[in-house]
Amino acid sequence: MGIEKIKMTSLKKPKSEERKEHKKEKNSNIEFVSFFGLFRYGTKIDLLFMLIGTIGAVANGVILPYMMLVFSNIIDGFTDYGKVCNITLLTNTSFSDSDVNPLTSRLKNQIFYLIILGIATMILSYFQVAFWLMPAQKQARAIRKALFSSILKQDIGWFDVYKSGELTNRLTDDIDKIKDAFGDKFGNAIQNLATFVGGIVIGFVKGWKLTLVILSLSPLILASAIMFTKIAQVLTSNELKSYAKAGAVAEEVFSAIRTVFAFNGAQKEHKRYEEKLDEAKKYGIKKATINGLLMGFIWIVINGAYALGFWYGWTLSLNNDPVTGLPEYSIGKILLVFFSIIIAIFSLGNAGPYIGTSATGRGAAFEVFKIIDRKPTIDTSSEEGNKPVDVTGNIEFNNVNFNYPSRPDINILNGLDLRIKHGSTVALVGSSGCGKSTCIQLIQRFYDPLNGSVKLDGNDLRSLNVKWLRSQIGVVNQEPILFSTTIKENIRFGQDDVTDEQIIEAAKNANAHEFIMSLPEKYDTKVGDRGGQLSGGQKQRIAIARALVRNPKVLLLDEATSALDNESESIVQAALDKARLGRTTIIVAHRLSTILNADIIFAFESGKVKEFGTHADLMSQKGLYYKLVVTQQAGMKSLASLDKINPIIEEKSKLNVEKQVSIIGDKLLEIDLKVEEIKKKEKKKDVSMFKVLKLNAPEWYFILIGCLASIISGAVQPAFSIVFSKAIAIFSECDVKKQEQSIILYSILFIVFGVATFISNLLQNSMFGISGENLTKRLRSKGFKTMLKQDIAWFDNQENSVGILCTKLAVEAAAVQGAAGIRIGALLMNLGNLGIGLVLALVYGWAIALTILAFVPFMIVGGVLQTKMLTGFSGKDKEVLQDAGKISIEAISNIRTVAILNKEYYFWNLYSKKLDVPYKAAIRSSNISAFMLGFTSSITFYAMAAAFALGSYLVENNLFGMTFENIMLVYSCIIFGAQSVGQASSLMPDYAKAKTAVNSMFELFERQTKVNNYESTNGITIEDKDFKTDISLESVEFCYPSRPDAKILKGLDLKVKEGQRVAFVGSSGCGKSTVTQLLERFYDPDNGTIKLNDINLNDYNLHWLRSKFGIVSQEPILFDMSIHENIAYGDNSRQVTREEVIEAAKKANIHDFISNLPLGYETNVGSKGTQLSGGQKQRVAIARALVRDPKILLLDEATSALDTESEKIVQDALDRAQQGRTCIVIAHRLSTIRDSDVIYVLQNGIVTEMGSHEELMNLGGFYAKLNKKS
Repeated sequence: MGIEKIKMTSLKKPKSEERKEHKKEKNSNIEFVSFFGLFRYGTKIDLLFMLIGTIGAVANGVILPYMMLVFSNIIDGFTDYGKVCNITLLTNTSFSDSDVNPLTSRLKNQIFYLIILGIATMILSYFQVAFWLMPAQKQARAIRKALFSSILKQDIGWFDVYKSGELTNRLTDDIDKIKDAFGDKFGNAIQNLATFVGGIVIGFVKGWKLTLVILSLSPLILASAIMFTKIAQVLTSNELKSYAKAGAVAEEVFSAIRTVFAFNGAQKEHKRYEEKLDEAKKYGIKKATINGLLMGFIWIVINGAYALGFWYGWTLSLNNDPVTGLPEYSIGKILLVFFSIIIAIFSLGNAGPYIGTSATGRGAAFEVFKIIDRKPTIDTSSEEGNKPVDVTGNIEFNNVNFNYPSRPDINILNGLDLRIKHGSTVALVGSSGCGKSTCIQLIQRFYDPLNGSVKLDGNDLRSLNVKWLRSQIGVVNQEPILFSTTIKENIRFGQDDVTDEQIIEAAKNANAHEFIMSLPEKYDTKVGDRGGQLSGGQKQRIAIARALVRNPKVLLLDEATSALDNESESIVQAALDKARLGRTTIIVAHRLSTILNADIIFAFESGKVKEFGTHADLMSQKGLYYKLVVTQQAGMKSLASLDKINPIIEEKSKLNVEKQVSIIGDKLLEIDLKVEEIKKKEKKKDVSMFKVLKLNAPEWYFILIGCLASIISGAVQPAFSIVFSKAIAIFSECDVKKQEQSIILYSILFIVFGVATFISNLLQNSMFGISGENLTKRLRSKGFKTMLKQDIAWFDNQENSVGILCTKLAVEAAAVQGAAGIRIGALLMNLGNLGIGLVLALVYGWAIALTILAFVPFMIVGGVLQTKMLTGFSGKDKEVLQDAGKISIEAISNIRTVAILNKEYYFWNLYSKKLDVPYKAAIRSSNISAFMLGFTSSITFYAMAAAFALGSYLVENNLFGMTFENIMLVYSCIIFGAQSVGQASSLMPDYAKAKTAVNSMFELFERQTKVNNYESTNGITIEDKDFKTDISLESVEFCYPSRPDAKILKGLDLKVKEGQRVAFVGSSGCGKSTVTQLLERFYDPDNGTIKLNDINLNDYNLHWLRSKFGIVSQEPILFDMSIHENIAYGDNSRQVTREEVIEAAKKANIHDFISNLPLGYETNVGSKGTQLSGGQKQRVAIARALVRDPKILLLDEATSALDTESEKIVQDALDRAQQGRTCIVIAHRLSTIRDSDVIYVLQNGIVTEMGSHEELMNLGGFYAKLNKKS
């Protein structure tokens, strides 16, 4: 693969430097693969097919120049019959009937040749199109597979830089552009080049002098094409990068849709998305204008060649051959040479648009192949490295220094040394960001240390096979990631060859079996996108089962029980205690009660081990660990001293009620299938393309100018035909002076036509470029906006997963351009050419014109059938490619989980199988499209044969005043009109894709939603002084729309008074978090009412209502922007000042950490906040909630991810923040809710206990039992 001049720009910059980077990009050289580099994935069969396709294209291209030979013979026949004046004057002969007969006989042979050429065109067109399309489809599939494979095997440091949305855009849009560069469009380019070469050869053979003169202008075409193409390549590359950025924004927003809605961020995100689209639009308009300049300039040169060629051909016709005494160039010879060269130049002009397509494809290919060719520093696919037979589990860190590739200025580990003996349980403790989780990532070999080494049983991890190493490790992370498949398959991800019995055993050990068995589909229940159909605790237990099922030698537990309720935690903790026997276990924990029995505890500070020892040893030293413990003990208040805590294991305490409460995903699979079946039965409405054009209404004046310019471009050809026929006829004029005057006049007119075509082409491309790019932007923007209007239930639907939505935005809006924008101009130009040409043909030779029109229905039927069939195939392809996109986004977004589970091949294989379905359909559509295109192309030849047959008869019998000049005019209209039909036919595949995309997009646009999450203009708003935060839930019943048979709330009644601190307690899945989602109006109750200030929530203005809540969720979601922007996101109704952001950060105990970063508050947190530790992310999320100064605080395990040192301070901050506010707390850690005014115990969707801590303890019920275990 060849690569042109390379100069890379930085892949990632802080938000504050975006404008600087943008300016640099303008001046940087853009990279492209060489032309032959596009075919790097072609197999021998593909090459054979492309060879056949090339032979077909070349032969098909040669047919037109060969037809000129036939045409010249027809002209000679007419000339001989009409007795061209100069021969008549010289010989003064008269003709008898016997002299006429040879003409009829000769034309019959030529007409027969035209029919043969038509048949040949049909066959060769099929081979040309089908045998280029089929390998193109195959290679596009191969590139997609190779790209996805390469992405999956990249090191984690690379993913810290690349955005997942950008990568998925490469998999969809960019590869489509590559396919266009070597598909049927490239076959058309070969055909046109073959026509060019064939015409040139005939020109040189038959009349080299005239050929050289006409070709003298061709260097201008070549030079302009090279210059304009280079500019177009730069613009194309920048356009692709902008669209990739827009795709990244969309992926990020859909992945965090609840956070976006909770903070009224839909409009802000829409604006952010539009900013990226505006960049792409700007480059697209410039590219269209450049293409207009190129095509216009080419037409000026071509028309200049006409002028020069006719004038010089006339001078040559005046010279006699010294041997024969006849003119050196006869009229037939002049016309043969001239037509051959002009058609050759026309073909070169027609090949022009494919240069742009090739440039686009080569630019996209560079970005794609760059990823494919990248050799990761840690290659998961490599078979290199040792695979020891036995693993004991000794781990060593020797003088390890490390910083993350995305943040090279911040040292995380500074000469870390520690030893972990096999079979021992080791705990890592310390403040957030001190390097605990980094150690876990280094052991998994997500990164390699900058200096020093990490060893397993004395072997440097870098010397071990990566897959083998990870297969020895079981990991349970703080934020569990599940995949969109069944519970059984999620657990099986831990180990491929496990039996169903082993899966069940692992689930039992993780305390997950009972809730799984309560589901209708049990272990075959689908968990949804990112496990969204399960509660946090249920997800965590599945993740633990997944780790246990692989029976690992090393167990890494990063807050493994943080999401569990107290009842489940003690049982799961006991299971983990049992599971770690005989294994090396490393625990990262903020909850020190879970690590008291660790063999060694390492206390971290500033990337080093500050102290280590047992719990008792470290407590006696009264150092760093002691301070952490004392801080946490103070938070636990009256709970037993930490050194006496010993979790009580009561297997019998598993509540039977959990079987009913956590019915997650009832009938989920069955419902999904029913919905899918209903949708298939529904007849989708066919949307008129005029409806799309209405979206272009703001650009009506651009469209009007573009339409007029297109019609003028089309009208130039028929007008040209009139002048052209007269210029040919003038050669029969006897008076040389009159000939000279006429030739000069017609030459000037040719140049005038060239200037007119230049202006009309420039206006056509630039005007439709503006309107088309605005339409694309508007469709993407409207699609994104419409998606942001939808209710949460819509996003819960499997058909609206993040991957599918991103694919829809990336592919469908672009596909609509197949029937809009510049293609409208091309269609109008072709229709203008054909329509005006036919009118002229009717005027100058109506009989011949009507004969041609008899063939038009065959062309139309062929085109319609082709479009119908392609539309059907395109629709099927779209659905399956969306499924493939869903798989790719799921894998890329959760790459760390995929990597540690060694599931790269699994997801690649799943993705590959999804690609196989559209590939097979594409092969069928390729053959049908090729046949139909060949059929419609051949009709032109049959029409020409009929026209000349009739014309010869009319001239011979002197009917309707038919003359040689009229026949030439009609013929000119025919040949240029035929080219228009051919070009219009080539747009059919694009139109078919556009039609499918339009139907899909308008189905989205017209969807009615109960709750508009984008904008809220209706509903009540209340002045703060009159607003009371009394909350009441009255007989509330609710089930998630995606699970209508699983009732979560069953007549829930509770009240929260203004200023109260209320806590919800209960088993995982009992409905605690559901209440907060109802308060945020993510959903509305099925029955009953929820009131705020004694007013039904549904009566409030939605955005105003949400602005009164501040929410901190269990799994904090941050955006790929600066820390300042993430905190300011808490209030999107106004511009939040830096002072307000700093104040909120101080309250959340994150200010000092931020201030010590090189870029401070302008530090980018990375995709989903990956550049921060869990505790740091949570504190930023808390600051985000506080910055909006909410009336009501919703805290869903708000401090669960904080270390002991930070938790007390943050809890104090939250306590202060709660003053004067109503606060609802959901907590598994009962120590954080003891001071609540009211504690509600939820079981089976209703309140079973309520009261203060003391009251509930005295009651001796469920709450009291939970406290005994905590």
